[in-house]
Order: sequence, then structure tokens, then C-alpha cells
Amino acid sequence: MIASMLQATVRAAAPAFGWADFRRLIDRIWQFQLVRIGNSDIVVSQVVFALITLVIGLWVSRRISRWLRNALVRRLHLEVSVAVAVNGIVFYTLIVVVVLLSLQVVSIPLTIFAFLGGAVAIGLGFGAQNIFNNFISGLILLVERPVRIGDFVQVGDSYGTVEEIRYRCTRIRRSDGIDVLVPNSAMIEQNVINWTLTDRRVRGHVRVGLAYGSPTDRVRDLLLRAADGDGRALKDPRPWVIYEDFGDNALVFDLYFWTEVDSQMELRRICSDIRFHIDALFREAALVIAFPQRDVHLDTSRPLDVRMVAGEPEKEGRKSDEEKPA
Repeated sequence: MIASMLQATVRAAAPAFGWADFRRLIDRIWQFQLVRIGNSDIVVSQVVFALITLVIGLWVSRRISRWLRNALVRRLHLEVSVAVAVNGIVFYTLIVVVVLLSLQVVSIPLTIFAFLGGAVAIGLGFGAQNIFNNFISGLILLVERPVRIGDFVQVGDSYGTVEEIRYRCTRIRRSDGIDVLVPNSAMIEQNVINWTLTDRRVRGHVRVGLAYGSPTDRVRDLLLRAADGDGRALKDPRPWVIYEDFGDNALVFDLYFWTEVDSQMELRRICSDIRFHIDALFREAALVIAFPQRDVHLDTSRPLDVRMVAGEPEKEGRKSDEEKPA
């Protein structure tokens, strides 16, 4: 009974709200004026259509750019870095076209950008200058290609392979499996060592010290034999040995060779294997790998003065001697 009384009270108090009233409310919201710029009014319907056009355009632009990148790699057999550069240029060109098209479709005047131009310029000048700088640097990397995807590079103390060049940063995967994100501006402004820019040939170096008196010709032949015995050392150019120095404790030899690698760890493994081979060959030839040592020479031009010095007696012994009667 109480529930029926409450329902009757609500029906009596609330005005009738039919489908026509609902449509008028939606139409009023749809045509609601958000802002007026010059002689143009920006209403809710224009903003909604602009957003829908923009979202659909972004989706289509991304699909087209990805299809073009895959087609360049698979059909034309272009390098991945070239395809990525073309992908980026096409994608952002399509974005500009979509934005302009969406504004034209919904009749939003371009004078709105003149109104917002000052705020955008201030934002870029203070808060977003690093982002804008990295974006431009990313485009330079993709167009000039001083660093390509798959290159083995050194940035500061980090060695690794370039996995991805984005529009804000470059992702480098180090030899220990850690990904390093380097800002694109740093890739342009700092010194970057690209080990594989022109080709994948790098020079390896192994240094060894032999004891004085070792047959130097034999040492050179064994070092070259160790390099030739490793199939990863290139035959052209051939390995060579440099008699580097008469060191303080050893005769210093340097073995140089060329090889093709994709990472620093691979080069270190090759050098390690060659050192194992060198050690085995030197053991067979009875050659001694030197270690730090010092020779002491005595002056024997006159007899050596050798003395026996007794140790200090114990205190108790001295005390007992002192107590003895004279």
C-alpha cells in the first residue's frame, strides 16, 4: 500500500516526458555551442564528427603505412631501415591529410589554429622542446640512415644492436640482453661508433708476452697458425703479427685478424678461442708465456760481509744473570 502511494505521488509530481521531449533534448545537446571563433560557431556535433573522422583516418593511415612497409621488404627486398623510414614519412603525411580533411568535412575553420598558435608555440618552447627535438632527430636518423636497424653500435659505454628506431628514441639491445633507450637527439649530437655501417667486418686483437730468449720467428709462426686454425678469422685480409715491444718482463707480440660479427660478445668469444689455441700451441712448443718477475744481482767484486747476529735474550734470562754474585 505504501509503495503504491509513493508511485502515485511520483507520477503526479513528475511531468510527462515523451519521445518528442527526448529528441528535443538530444538535439539541444547536439547543437550546443562550445566556442565561437570569429564568425564561426563550434558546436558539439562538429567536434564529434571531427573526432570520428580523425580516429578512422588514424586507423586507415596506420594500416596503409604498415602494408607499404611489408610490401617494400618482401616484394622489393629493401632494407628494413629504409622501409621504416618510408613508413614513417607516409604515416605522418597521411596524418596531416586526415586532420585537414576532418576539419574540412565538419566545416571547422582553420583560423582556430591561429588562435591556438601562440599557446602551441609557448608549449613547444618550454615544455615540449625536448620531445620536438627528438622527433626531428628521429626523422633525420630515418632519412640519412647513419644508424640502421641491425647495426652494431657503441653509444657511450653501451655496446649493442639497434633493434628499433622510433620517433622519440632508439632502442639498442646490449650483449647482456638489456634494452637501452637512447634519445634520438643523443644519437645525432653525441659520438656514435657504428661497427657495421659499411660492412660487418671488424678487427680482432690478441696480445701475448713471451719470456726473454724465446725464438721470435717460432712465436710468429705459432700465432699465425692459431689464427688460421679458427675458421671465423678471415683469410682475406690475412692475419698478421706485430712485434710490439721489448717489455719490462716479456717480449710483446700482437696478433691482428679480421672477422665478421654481429655483436661484441661474438668478437670476445672468437678472441677467447684463439687464446685457448695459442696456449695449447705454446705448451707443445715449450714456449713460456711471461709473467712479472724481478732479478736481484749481488756485487761480488769484493768479498761479501756476512755476520751472524744473536737474538736478544729473554728478560728473565737477563735478570737471572744480573742477580749472580760477582
